[in-house]
Amino acid sequence: MLRIEDTDRERSTAENVEQILDALRWLELDWDEGPLSQAERRPEHTAAIDQLIASGDAYEDEGAIRLRVPDEGETVVHDSIRGDITFPHSAIQDFVVRRSDGSPLYNLAVAVDDRDMGITHVVRGDDHISNTPRQVMILRALGAEPPLYAHLPLLHGPDGKKLSKRHGAASVQELRDAGYLPEAVRNYVSLLGWGYDESTTFMSTSELIERFDLARVSKNPAVFDEQKLRWMNGRYLRELAPEDLRARLESISGRDVPPEAVAISQEKMQTLADFWPLAGFLVERPAAYDEKAWRKVMSDGAAERLQAARKALEAVGEPFATEQVETALRGVVERLAVKPKDVFQPIRVALTGTTVSPGIFESVAALGREETLARIDAALAHAE
Repeated sequence: MLRIEDTDRERSTAENVEQILDALRWLELDWDEGPLSQAERRPEHTAAIDQLIASGDAYEDEGAIRLRVPDEGETVVHDSIRGDITFPHSAIQDFVVRRSDGSPLYNLAVAVDDRDMGITHVVRGDDHISNTPRQVMILRALGAEPPLYAHLPLLHGPDGKKLSKRHGAASVQELRDAGYLPEAVRNYVSLLGWGYDESTTFMSTSELIERFDLARVSKNPAVFDEQKLRWMNGRYLRELAPEDLRARLESISGRDVPPEAVAISQEKMQTLADFWPLAGFLVERPAAYDEKAWRKVMSDGAAERLQAARKALEAVGEPFATEQVETALRGVVERLAVKPKDVFQPIRVALTGTTVSPGIFESVAALGREETLARIDAALAHAE
């Protein structure tokens, strides 16, 4: 059941709610009922407060309604992860369940909704632990049994501090925009503070559903390490069918992507965003040369070597494919008696504008004879 806990009307804007729904849709985490708005259940919350007042468990105090906490005794929360947690009543003051304007507070609304909606398990961050005894008191005062609680450790960054934006991507939307795959994010996040065994890392969503057990959740904070997520995402990305990967690249960019570009970049990518630095030159001609790359590569006779490579490539017969391109370019290296990089890097800068690309033979073949020669000609003109 998807419930939007929106009793705080200032924070629960339509934009914030849509962000939650958008994140869940992208992660492909669906729900059976809802979304249900907690704010729209004001009549049910009011009825529960009236019941608490009538039973003597709540009372009016300076315009607000407070739940009466016994002076003695304790409330024990049975936590599936942490075991029993005891809260002495002497440490909890009578607390507000309804504001003076008539609006219910979070703990009251949550407890009533859990009761009415038949919630069996409440699994949430351990920053809610202090709320739980209050919700248990409300439920018992209403004559209802509390659900099973499980408080998860919060996420920390690699530096051991609570996860925040300083650690990089901090929202689902930022992960999506950075080129992560939803199936990789689901897999990685599920392993933060939980594991099936000591060695299993990659699990499909159906396997996660089958194998998950609260008993194996750690009590200690888990570390969100984006480098490990990148590694895992790369594994998922390389296992995609090329057409599937192409469709995802086109979806995130809104542009057509040639199949050849996907074929030569897939093995080197860790995220969808990695495609553009690697193979964006196959989608469109670079607008300019990287000045640092140009100074490093296009000197000491590089133009003459590039001219020799152009002549060799122009002479390649059909098919103009990786094997034929490699034969031609290695022949240039041998004839000029130079290192391979002295021929290949000027070609790479001419084609991509930088010193980074997939394999040079695959890149030339994917770009095609006509466009390759045109870009080399432009680089030679730039070198004059």
